[in-house]
Amino acid sequence: MTSTPKDMAPRNPSAQNPGSASNERQQMVDALRGFALLGILVVNIASFASTYYGVGIPDPMGVSLADRCASFVRAFVFENKFYLLFSFLFGYSFTLQMRAAEREGNAFAPRMARRLVGLWVIGVVHAALLYYGDILTTYAVLGAVLLVLRRRGDVFMACAAIALVLLTSLLWAAVGQMYTHADMLMATQAAYAEADAALAAYRATPAMVVVQHLRDISQTWWITGLVQAPEALAMFFAGFIAGRRGLLAHVEVHRTLLRRVLLWGLAIGLPGALAYALPTLRLNDAVRDIQGLAITLLTAPFLSAAYAAGMLLVFQSARGRVLVQLLAPAGRMALSNYLLQSLACAWIFLAYGLRWIGTIGPLATFAVAFAIFAGNVVLSRWWMRRFAYGPAEWLLRAFTKLQRPPLRRRHADQCGGAAS
Repeated sequence: MTSTPKDMAPRNPSAQNPGSASNERQQMVDALRGFALLGILVVNIASFASTYYGVGIPDPMGVSLADRCASFVRAFVFENKFYLLFSFLFGYSFTLQMRAAEREGNAFAPRMARRLVGLWVIGVVHAALLYYGDILTTYAVLGAVLLVLRRRGDVFMACAAIALVLLTSLLWAAVGQMYTHADMLMATQAAYAEADAALAAYRATPAMVVVQHLRDISQTWWITGLVQAPEALAMFFAGFIAGRRGLLAHVEVHRTLLRRVLLWGLAIGLPGALAYALPTLRLNDAVRDIQGLAITLLTAPFLSAAYAAGMLLVFQSARGRVLVQLLAPAGRMALSNYLLQSLACAWIFLAYGLRWIGTIGPLATFAVAFAIFAGNVVLSRWWMRRFAYGPAEWLLRAFTKLQRPPLRRRHADQCGGAAS
């Protein structure tokens, strides 16, 4: 771990109170996790709002200039970036789990294995009932890989992360080269039929929603395996290295490093994001979509790193600390909020409730997403003042430790939720 230089001690008010400093740093990590939740919601809500999203055909509700600009912003700023940031934090929290088990004198592997099984079960239920694009099951499987490799050195993990990103990008670049316009025409015709059938199912009955979710999972699992999973595992490794080296435990002494990550991440990541987002303005060019995907798979980890570094720098300012206080409660109960976001979207868009699917465009979905996240922030602040864990976190913790932990804050330890 990097230690605080002695010549910085007089300028660091928290140096006189190590417990307070540690709590402040943990709050920054929680706030970063809350920030990631917002980006994930902005992307995920598009799948709830339209069955045309992500299938390479234009959405009838998204052809206006305003909606096309909203789609561009979503692709340029949000898509393929925030789940990587969340994956990095998962890998970082993995090291906190290891230290927690060591402090308590418990064997880490069985404890983490139970946690991953619990996460997988929650993910399966989430995917079937609420959102077929669930990431929890993927995280559970990849977490098992990290569990097996946790004793490998930083060099191995760094090389593995680089290889995963390179190979995934090269794979999709090759697919883009082989994909012809004739293939695009055939795929477009099939996609329209499938989108219309899915729209009817999601508007029908709750039972049909579940059936359609299972159908969508059967058709998209391989995309998760060839796009999200390798990149997420790469970020698991990066986060694990950061946690093992204590980089986020001493944010204030890494400002120079954070500024370099921010600048280089933007320099490399923004051109890739632009290449990925530009096809959204053309509405119907699957070949360019795939080529843009290959580029952003290579550069998105850099942009995600820039997001993280930029936010950590902001959090250290006076105004940034206000933002930390706002976002940290949402990040501490990130699992509960992730599920709650899906529940809200399912009620708004699917046959569970309002059936808004296919009725609003991308611009309106931004407004809905920010409204839901505002609700997350308010509810999380209220909940975390009274309880030590979010409801889903408490359930997962109980299964992990095979005991019923105290839920009320006054009876529980005050350590950060990610570390428990």
